[in-house]
Amino acid sequence: MPISDSVTLCGEVIIHHPGLVNLYGCKIGNGSRIGTFVEIQKNSYIGERCKISSHTFICEGVTIEDEVFIGHGVMFTNDRFPQATNPDGSAQSEADWTVEPTVVKKGASIGTNVTITPGVTIGERALIGAGAVVTRDVPDFAVATGVPARLVGDTRTLKAD
Repeated sequence: MPISDSVTLCGEVIIHHPGLVNLYGCKIGNGSRIGTFVEIQKNSYIGERCKISSHTFICEGVTIEDEVFIGHGVMFTNDRFPQATNPDGSAQSEADWTVEPTVVKKGASIGTNVTITPGVTIGERALIGAGAVVTRDVPDFAVATGVPARLVGDTRTLKAD
């Protein structure tokens, strides 16, 4: 079953195609919308009124606060030095590594195809440009783009054309 019994859906959560997602052990807030081909793993939290676009991967240890936009194909990571085996050749288990938590604060927007490395915080109302690789914290209201992502502006001064 793509939506496990261990998922907590708070209030009205819209999952456009419930048979085309993989959700387990997570909590999703009221009014949030989940697109197709999204995976949200255990011990992750999605706040209220968020939009999680298709093909996004939200791994264990990610907290997404209220009113956050996550574009298509966004990838979160939680292990800075992933390995399949231990030095003795035995398969690694959950006991062999530590989750590095990631936080996306209220009202932030993450563009399409962004990769977010473990242990970073993306500030309130920050904007991450499409295709960026976020390797460091992004302050509140910052605009960050590129590989690796660099600060290039402030969302309080952006103007629509």
